[in-house]
Amino acid sequence: MASNLRLTFWGAAGGEVTGSMHLLEACGARILLDAGLFQGHRAEAQERNAKLPFDARRIDAVVVSHAHIDHIGRLPLLVAQGFHGPIHATPATRDLFGPMLLDAAEIQERDHQHLVKHGRAGPQSEPLYTRRDAIAVQDLAHGVPYRRLFHLRKHLTFEFLEAGHILGSASVDLRLTEGTPHRLVFSGDIGRWGLPIVRDPEPPNGPIDTLIIESTYGDRDHETPGDAMERMAGVINRVVGRGGKVLIPAFALGRIQELVYDLHTLWHRKLIPAVPVIVDSPMAVDVTEVFRLHPQVLDRTEALARRSDTPFDFPMVRYVREAEDSKKLNGLTGPAVIIAASGMMESGRILHHLQNHAPDHRNCILVVGFQAQHTLGRRVVEGAKTLRIFGEDVERRAEVEVITGYSAHADRTELRRWVRALGGPVRRAFVVHGEEPGRLAMADILREEGVREVHLPAYGESFEA
Repeated sequence: MASNLRLTFWGAAGGEVTGSMHLLEACGARILLDAGLFQGHRAEAQERNAKLPFDARRIDAVVVSHAHIDHIGRLPLLVAQGFHGPIHATPATRDLFGPMLLDAAEIQERDHQHLVKHGRAGPQSEPLYTRRDAIAVQDLAHGVPYRRLFHLRKHLTFEFLEAGHILGSASVDLRLTEGTPHRLVFSGDIGRWGLPIVRDPEPPNGPIDTLIIESTYGDRDHETPGDAMERMAGVINRVVGRGGKVLIPAFALGRIQELVYDLHTLWHRKLIPAVPVIVDSPMAVDVTEVFRLHPQVLDRTEALARRSDTPFDFPMVRYVREAEDSKKLNGLTGPAVIIAASGMMESGRILHHLQNHAPDHRNCILVVGFQAQHTLGRRVVEGAKTLRIFGEDVERRAEVEVITGYSAHADRTELRRWVRALGGPVRRAFVVHGEEPGRLAMADILREEGVREVHLPAYGESFEA
C-alpha cells in the first residue's frame, strides 16, 4: 500500500442519499469529507445521527463540499463530542454554516418541545446538539476560495472547484504525494448546466486514481429549467383559479432562492397573477443575505440577474421570520403561494402549513425536490391519503404535483457529461449518494465511459489503495 490511503464510507452509502460522510486516512491524517445529517424515520435517523462511528477527537480536519444539511448537519455533533480541528469550505459555504446549523438546532429544540407539550416526547425526539455547538462550528470554519491550492498537511493538498449545485458548492480535488502519488476527487453534489443563480459545474480535469461520485439521479433525466418554470406557472394559475393555495416544501438554501427568482421572472412577464408569495422561513431570510454577500459566485449570464440588482425581491413577495407572523398565515384567506422548509417535509414550518391546508381539496402541494426514502415528502409523492404530522393523522385532500426540473442535482445525461469532462482516465470509482436504481445506473455510466474499477460501497465499508 504505497500511498497509504484508506477510505471508509460512513454515510450516503449502501443505497442511501442522506448523511454524507466519508473518512479519508492518509499521510498520517484522518480527514472527513462532509459530515451530514441522516434524514428519514425519526427513531432510526436519531440513532444513526447520534452515534458517531469513530472518536470525534481523533479527526484532524473536515473538508465540506457544500452547506446542505445532509452534508453539514453533524458538524455541531462532532464539536459536541470533542472535535476541535479546522473545517474547510468555500467562503460562501462557510458563511452559510451560521444560518443553516443554527436553524437545525432550533428546529430540533422546537420539535422536541412541541412533543413534550403534547406528551409524545421520547428518546428519539431529543435534540442532537445545541445552538452553542452550532456557533462553535463557525469558530472552526475556514474559507478556501475556488481553485486555490490548500495544504492540509505535508504531502496532502486539495483545491475546490465549482460543482454548480448551490451557492458555494464544490468538488474536492485532493493530491497525496507521500509514497506513490495519488489523486482523489470527491464530486460532492453535482449541479446542472443552465440553472439560474449558480454557475455551471467545472469538473476537475486530468487522470484520477480515486473518484467518489454522487448518483442521486443516475437513472433518470429531468425536465429543463425552462420547462419547470412553465409548469410552475401552470400550477399557480390553475390553483389560484379555484381559490386555493400552493404549498411548496423547499430547502431554504438554494431551492427557495431559485423559486423566488423564477416567480419574479414569471410575475415580470405577466405569466402569473399578482398573487401573494410568502417565504415562511427565518433561515431563508438569512441565507438570501449570504447570496447578496457573494455576488462574485453568482451566474451573471441570466437575464434577471443582469436586469435587477435585487432578483430575490419584487412587490408580491414577503419574507416571514417571526413565529407569530407565521402562525397568522393559518388564517390567511384567498389564494397564495406559501414556500417553507424543510424540503423533505420532515421538520420546520412546512409541517404546520400541511397540517392546516392539506385537508382542503382546492390547495396543491407542489413538490420540487428529491424526497428520500422514509420521509414524509416521499409518502406525499407516493400518494398517501393520510399524513402523520406531530403525532396526529391529517387527511390529505390537496392535489399533489411534482416538478423534477427544479432539482439542483445533475440528471443521468448531465452526470455522464460531468464524467466525460474529467478528461480521464479514472482508475477506480466509488458510487455514493444514491438509492439503488440510481447508483446501479451510475455504475453503468462509469463503466461505459471507461472506468476500469467501479465500487458501490456499503455503509461502514473500507477500501485501501
